[in-house]
Amino acid sequence: MAELLKKLQDEMKAAMKSGDKEKLSTIRMLISEIKKVQIDQKKELSDDEIIAVIQRYAKQRKESIKQYREAGREDLAQKEEKELQIVQQFLPQPLTEEEIEKIVEETIKELNASSMKDMGKVMKAVMEKVKGRAEGAVVSSIVKSKLS
Repeated sequence: MAELLKKLQDEMKAAMKSGDKEKLSTIRMLISEIKKVQIDQKKELSDDEIIAVIQRYAKQRKESIKQYREAGREDLAQKEEKELQIVQQFLPQPLTEEEIEKIVEETIKELNASSMKDMGKVMKAVMEKVKGRAEGAVVSSIVKSKLS
């Protein structure tokens, strides 16, 4: 069993014991998302694959928060924010923009990239290095600014 899945299950048990209903329901949702992907792919997921599932779940929470705020439903937005905070505990620490810039610069040198034509291969290499620790949109804007 993947280490992260075990950690999630341990946290779920702790939430049950402490009576933390929000944390319990959020972790249950995460575990069910992971199990769904495992069933779809017919295999146990690695920690990296579980992180990808959790990131998708976190991204959905962020989109929901935005939509609820636009619709004037602050109560629902706050509920989603609490869920997002719980979910983020299980994700790797995100990189700062400076750290991402440094990785992008190193990758551009490694690949001898010089123009926007190289953006695809630079993005692919950088996303591999920052796996789970940076959003694609942030990386993309930094790569564009360095290559243009």
